[in-house]
Amino acid sequence: MIIGIIPARFASTRLFGKILADIGGKPLIQHTYENSKKSKLLNDVIIAVDDDKVARVARGFGARVIVTPKDLQSGSDRVAYVTRDLTDAKIIVNIQADEPFIKGTMIDQAVEPLLFDKTVNISTLAKRIETVEELRSPSVVKVVFDYNNFAMYFSRSAIPFVRDAKTNSEKIQLTEIYKHIGLYVYRRDSLLKFTKLQQTDLEKTEKLEQLRMLENSLKIKIVITEFDSLSIDTQEDLVKARKYYLRYLSANKG
Repeated sequence: MIIGIIPARFASTRLFGKILADIGGKPLIQHTYENSKKSKLLNDVIIAVDDDKVARVARGFGARVIVTPKDLQSGSDRVAYVTRDLTDAKIIVNIQADEPFIKGTMIDQAVEPLLFDKTVNISTLAKRIETVEELRSPSVVKVVFDYNNFAMYFSRSAIPFVRDAKTNSEKIQLTEIYKHIGLYVYRRDSLLKFTKLQQTDLEKTEKLEQLRMLENSLKIKIVITEFDSLSIDTQEDLVKARKYYLRYLSANKG
């Protein structure tokens, strides 16, 4: 079985309670859940919550909900907590709760390497950066990978450094620079192994838990997607999401 798990922490530090923020008449978490259900490869989608209010809301729109302890350190730990009881699940997809416009197709793209190559144990998505704003933003994580599409490094800085470029616009034009889209696919054992590892030096420095995998020689397959994603981290992001949703409804009337 392939199970999608959405770790939903209510007390977000940057935008408190964001997963219940209204977007077009629905809470953010409902958009994420409903779009995840459009995946053709997932057998089920579970929302892993740490708050009774979120649990009630999620059950209200028909989601399967599992309540997890509040003291878990990260979304990955929340996913692993649920996974321990899912003994029939072979592949686990960690779907970020704050990405309301995730596409089912993106989930399927990320899952496919594990279906067709038994040597791949972890995969994630990346998309080419197209704007200077994305290039410069530390909230947009960049990734470089080898010729076999395995991650070499993730950073909040613009990588690779384009030595011949005189401006940020030239960097984008001269070199393919990719941003990481934080959707992770794991074989069950790899997820449980990863979440038992101690935090590493680079992870602490960049505040990126995927670096813990690389520092422990866990290989991450990068899948290039043409689809974009909007992560809601700030009030500004929420305003953008609401505007995007209105444009989407307008474009799809009738």
